[in-house]
Amino acid sequence: MAVKLIADSGSTKTEWCLLDGKKKLMISTQGISPYFLNTEQISAILQKELLPKLKKKLPDEIFFYGTGCSNPDNVKMVKQAVKLVFPNTPVQVDHDLMGAAKALCGHEKGVACILGTGSNSCFYNGKKIVKNSPGLGYVLGDEGSGTYLGKKVIQYYLYNTFDPDLMDRFNAKFNTNTLEILDAVYKKPLPNRYLAGFASFLAENRGHFMIENIIEDGFNDFFFNHVYKYRESWTMPIHFVGSVAYGFRDVLQDMCTSYELQLGKVLKSPLEGLIRFHQ
Repeated sequence: MAVKLIADSGSTKTEWCLLDGKKKLMISTQGISPYFLNTEQISAILQKELLPKLKKKLPDEIFFYGTGCSNPDNVKMVKQAVKLVFPNTPVQVDHDLMGAAKALCGHEKGVACILGTGSNSCFYNGKKIVKNSPGLGYVLGDEGSGTYLGKKVIQYYLYNTFDPDLMDRFNAKFNTNTLEILDAVYKKPLPNRYLAGFASFLAENRGHFMIENIIEDGFNDFFFNHVYKYRESWTMPIHFVGSVAYGFRDVLQDMCTSYELQLGKVLKSPLEGLIRFHQ
């Protein structure tokens, strides 16, 4: 039986599973985004963080699902980087949305959505993605994502919109200031990951009306700009994957109920579903 290495890669972290029959070896490395890393940097991450943990067990096939891999140039780059580390292994690179669709829908039809550091969505017909509401990235889009919600938290803080209680909680948790924040967002690498780090403030302060408003507005923007664009949303289950979707699944349920939509699966990570799919 072929030994398969399956990767689900976001910009924050990459989760790997070495699948040998029914035996699973789970490994975690830093995120691999071809928008922020080049071939050499990606291959260096694999050499340093992945290879030693495989304990000399090499895969016969590699399936890599990653952020930014809907762009053919990025696919080529990731493939090259993987080939530098595993020169004799066939590699299939696909985008994270395809990974999410396979993990959530298997071989069934459905609307698949990602709400993690970034956000995306599609209608999947059981074999391939037929429609995709464009993912415009964290500057222009990513509604409902950790980055989008984190940006709102920072705006509320910097504009002094939070009430004194929330301002105190924010200062106690993050111990930062305007200059540091602006520097990290506009001058340092991986600003999307930095912004998404502030979304945890929402999870920790549920129940406060300002916090609930930010979450609800972010998800409303996602439903309005993406979920609504698929005719199939009204007749098929809408599935979600990602840390943000999983952390606020009660809000997703409320939203689907009020819009008379059917909420499907909500998974924290696509990897379990991808393992099932490739087994």
